[in-house]
Formats: sequence, C-alpha cells, structure tokens
Amino acid sequence: MSTMTYQGYAAKIEYSDEDKSLVGRIAGIQDVIGFHADNVTDLRLAFEDAVEDYLSYCSEQGREPQRPASGKISLRIQPEVHAAINVAAEVSGKSVNQWISDTLIQAVHG
Repeated sequence: MSTMTYQGYAAKIEYSDEDKSLVGRIAGIQDVIGFHADNVTDLRLAFEDAVEDYLSYCSEQGREPQRPASGKISLRIQPEVHAAINVAAEVSGKSVNQWISDTLIQAVHG
C-alpha cells in the first residue's frame, strides 16, 4: 500500500464513479479536509494545497492544527502477551518500546 503524504499528513484516496474523479481526504485527524482531481498529478497538487490551506486557516484562527499522531500509544493487552513482549525485547537486546516500535514498523511497511 502506498500513501500520499505531505508535511506529516496522509491522504485517503478513493475513486468516485458518480463524479468520475479521484476524491481524497486527510486521514488521521478529526477535522474534515477534502480535495479532488481528475488525475493523480492534479490530485497531488490538490492534496498539498488542502494541507497548506488547513495550516493557514488554523494559524489565522490562532489554534493548533490537529496532527495525525503524537507518537505515544497507550494500550491494554493480556498479561501473558505483555510478558512475551518483555522476553522478546530482552532476547533481541532492545528496550520494550524499541522492540514494539520496530515490530509495528515491520507490520505497517511489510
């Protein structure tokens, strides 16, 4: 899976048969920011313009733009899984955070 990204934002792209165009929106934030175009080159430009417009709008409004992620994840898992992660991290010579990060990167990027 390829992802269109710009300034830390990622785009979710779909094809609209009704409009016969590519339609995108910025993924991972609650603010709704959409864009569209008839071809990939124009879609890329529309995406970049949408991000720039969003950042400008937030600046004009005096508010921080939403970001897709903070880099922190809090989750609950079964104690047995947590113990297995501790062992796997120690065996690999990594901290638990580094082991989990590396494992997630591998899962996302294959």
